[in-house]
Amino acid sequence: MMYSFEGKTPSIHPSAFVADEATIIGNVTIGEDANIWPGVVIRGDVGAIRIGDRVNVQDGSVLHVDTDGETVLEDDVTIGHLAMVHGCHIEPGCLIGMSSTVLSRSRVGRGSIVGGGAVVLEGQELPAFSLAAGVPAKVKRTLEPETYEARLKHAAYYVELGRRARSGLVPVARADLM
Repeated sequence: MMYSFEGKTPSIHPSAFVADEATIIGNVTIGEDANIWPGVVIRGDVGAIRIGDRVNVQDGSVLHVDTDGETVLEDDVTIGHLAMVHGCHIEPGCLIGMSSTVLSRSRVGRGSIVGGGAVVLEGQELPAFSLAAGVPAKVKRTLEPETYEARLKHAAYYVELGRRARSGLVPVARADLM
């Protein structure tokens, strides 16, 4: 479902895939070939949320924002299942792991990976090509710049999966299952 809120209506590129079961509210922009999966909630009710091209936000994730703030996911970002992304800036080619949390005013540098279950604290900055894990998240090592290509391939895989879902998901009535 998509909702306007206080005069702000989501803007979604025609090539983006948004599952019917996702909820998108207010001041939200979703870029080209992005894909938003079932159970995702994107609440641009009190600030702006900007989702770049080829971003995939996986099932059950929540994106929100501080009052009058902004949440930015630059191009080719993957947000893993059940992640919480709030009022932060995620640079291109990052992977935010399953069940991780990225809090307000934090910034995840280009090509970084935030491990599953990690918590990036408010105001924390992760340098480009960081592998961060733990609670709170700590940089465990620097990734080789060549690994960036793997995250771009992962984003491209989800672009294709989103295209397949847009044309291939067919609702099934409960009666048809028996």
